[in-house]
Amino acid sequence: MKILIQSPKIISPGSAHHLKKKNVLIANGKVAEIGEKNFSADRSIDADGMFLSMGWFDLGCFVGDPGFEQKEDLLSLSKAAAAGGFTEVAVLPNTQPSIQTKNEIAYVTQHNDTRLVRIHALAHVTKGGKGEELTEMIDLHMAGAIAFTDGLKPVWHTDLFLKALQYLQKFDGLLVDHPEDIWLNLFGQMHEGEMSTTLGLKGMPRIAEEVAARKNLELLGYAGGRLHFSRLSTGKSIEMVRTAKKKGLHISCDVAAYQPLMDDGYLADFDTHYKLNPPLRERVDNEAIIKGLSDGTIDVLVSGHLPQDDEGKQVEFDHAEFGLINLQTFASQVASLAKSVDVEDLIHKVTVAPRQILKLDVPVIEEDTKANLTLFDPNAEWTFDGTSNLSKSKNSPWLGSVLKGKAVAVFNNGKMKIEE
Repeated sequence: MKILIQSPKIISPGSAHHLKKKNVLIANGKVAEIGEKNFSADRSIDADGMFLSMGWFDLGCFVGDPGFEQKEDLLSLSKAAAAGGFTEVAVLPNTQPSIQTKNEIAYVTQHNDTRLVRIHALAHVTKGGKGEELTEMIDLHMAGAIAFTDGLKPVWHTDLFLKALQYLQKFDGLLVDHPEDIWLNLFGQMHEGEMSTTLGLKGMPRIAEEVAARKNLELLGYAGGRLHFSRLSTGKSIEMVRTAKKKGLHISCDVAAYQPLMDDGYLADFDTHYKLNPPLRERVDNEAIIKGLSDGTIDVLVSGHLPQDDEGKQVEFDHAEFGLINLQTFASQVASLAKSVDVEDLIHKVTVAPRQILKLDVPVIEEDTKANLTLFDPNAEWTFDGTSNLSKSKNSPWLGSVLKGKAVAVFNNGKMKIEE
């Protein structure tokens, strides 16, 4: 089947067509032709005002498979990811059993050659994510693990963090860490500030993230290696990364796309959908994130996708689980962020940057290349509801809302999904 995408703006650094509006013909899983004329096709998409880029890549989302399939399994994750514009995702290792053996990596990646959405495995740094003993990282790397992390948990053990940085240098591996001092955040429910005091909830102070980030940057400077911070949330953390980059340290970082768009005031009604870790902070932090996105300090945007079942959210606030689903709603956040940050830069943070950090091949939009593509319409309005939601979970504050910004088509591995 031949698909003609008419007049999108092509976002593909390294391509002769980068930042140009061209017609793109896709046939037999490849970019067949690029040019000015209207090529013959079985179906045409009027993409004027849209952006065609290499397929979006999510560097770190949660899937409950195996062990928590009632929250999300590999099939539902793939469907939600494709609908959200992602052709590749890296899944966190916090499953049961966790991703720390060759078998678990094979289970996650076994159908990648035929999937529309390629699923990559992030393997545990420490066994079971307990922070007590390192996993066999060389073997896991050889089995296909693309980076090493304890996922939703920080690598809290200082000596093991140091040894992991040293060990990973044997194959130029990447350590991914969510910086958090678990003791400073103990029993925390939301950002520590005026709002948490008003609501009478135990706060999660900025310093819980910042102390861990500073310590880990010191360890990076001492040991060398490559480190990536996931889901940063405070202005000071971002400034520390900015300074470390200027010193020449091999540090990169990401933020969840929703993080700079909401603040702790959203929790005024005790809505558990907004209970997140890291928590929604204050506007000053949001402004710092926007600055970090604009000046390149923040390398990557992630979905922060963390599905929870009803039992985890429809309870008293202090008993509720952290997290929200965000694969399908991610594109609307990109559209919102584009009011403050150049849209081409935002797309770079979900296409080129994550692949470069992980040392994966970066697709280029040229003729006779495999079609690994996302077509993004920042102006499309759509309703996210029980019918359109493809996740197994419903923990989203946007369920039932009309959103602006959507991925309208994805292509990968000879397969495609096009919104009707």
